[in-house]
Amino acid sequence: MEFQQNLLEYISSSLINANQTVSIAESVTSGLLQLAFSQMPNASLFYKGGITTYTLPEKVKFLNVDRTEAKENDCVTQDIADTMALNVAKSFETDWGIAITGYATPVRNSGFKVYSFFSFSYKGETVLSKHIDFHPKTQPLDAQLYYTEFILGCFKGELKEIVSSD
Repeated sequence: MEFQQNLLEYISSSLINANQTVSIAESVTSGLLQLAFSQMPNASLFYKGGITTYTLPEKVKFLNVDRTEAKENDCVTQDIADTMALNVAKSFETDWGIAITGYATPVRNSGFKVYSFFSFSYKGETVLSKHIDFHPKTQPLDAQLYYTEFILGCFKGELKEIVSSD
């Protein structure tokens, strides 16, 4: 498993140059985003850590997700991703929070679809929320890897936009 080195280097240098930090809350990617950030040059200068919460009780306990909404939607909504991003940044005291929740396999609760929601928070505000869909026959690891690469690419775009305007 290898991430695009130039992408990792861009994110690393952007965060270091802006003197900003990031933390991650993930579910469906099960640590892949945290792995990607740990592979970035000088990661300890900007990456404070992350949490993988795979089940409802952990999302409620560690990320302050609304229990009722989570129960009604199997923890997979845009609002839940937004809450996860905001609260991981608050917990780790970082400028940025990145979060993802969703499905890598088609199951009954997903309507037999493969999709996710992800979110970026910046200084206490949600700055990007997106939904990603896949064909139901997508292999689970392929979906997880694509989610990770797509989020890294989107984060690069947000860094270009926000860091350059600060």
